[in-house]
Amino acid sequence: MITEQPTASGATAHEPRNPLRRRWAAGETARGAWVLAPSPYVAEALAAAGVDYVCLDMQHGMLDYVDVVPMVAAVHARGAVPIVRVPAGAPWLIGKVLDAGAGGVIVPMVETADDAAAAVAEARYAPVGRRSYGPARASVLHGTTDPAELSDVVVAVMVETRRGVDRVTEIAATPGLDAVYVGPADLSISLGLPPVFEHADGEHPRALERVRAACAESGIVAGVHCPDGAAARRRLEQGFRMVNVATDLELVRAGTAEQLRVSEPA
Repeated sequence: MITEQPTASGATAHEPRNPLRRRWAAGETARGAWVLAPSPYVAEALAAAGVDYVCLDMQHGMLDYVDVVPMVAAVHARGAVPIVRVPAGAPWLIGKVLDAGAGGVIVPMVETADDAAAAVAEARYAPVGRRSYGPARASVLHGTTDPAELSDVVVAVMVETRRGVDRVTEIAATPGLDAVYVGPADLSISLGLPPVFEHADGEHPRALERVRAACAESGIVAGVHCPDGAAARRRLEQGFRMVNVATDLELVRAGTAEQLRVSEPA
């Protein structure tokens, strides 16, 4: 449950320090922004806009680890929680980005409860998990070397395939998991549909509702990736509690196109 924080002894402590986990424990939602460009300046600007978290995308973005470290610092300095989407099939990166001070991870392409448990284990210290102890920047950032406090990080897994949806009840019940985050475009492809974020009816919206309901049953957060604020509002109204409202490169493209339109001679 997200209201309880794993400790190094395997016990739990209430009232997490992590702002996202604290929001969710209080029944609140979280709105975030997504960064694909390897730029601390862009990450800082998005954080300064007032989002709850900024996700640094190492899966589809142009970010390497050397980019992520200063971006984590920039986001944190502006009061948002820096989280990192690690690439699929790279569990070793989970502990490394957390050691750099990330407040959480999003792990893509999770299809089974075993996949989810493996992601949780990489983010928690023994005996709860198998994260290697070497908090480097994280201990400086948080002012502690206590493994229990350093384990107070968000672990979210992405369900974005038919197989994952079929097993989402078991995935959502994984001990230590904070959220299931839907990748709607990949889910569309998996269901034989065009890769878009929303479908008016049919199997896609039913799959999203199945994820939301499974998360509610297990007492964790249901999240979904959204292209803009309007879509995020709709998803919040449906009961999702972690939504993206903006992506850096989409903002650049859309803003430039709009200014080109405005600049056309009458």
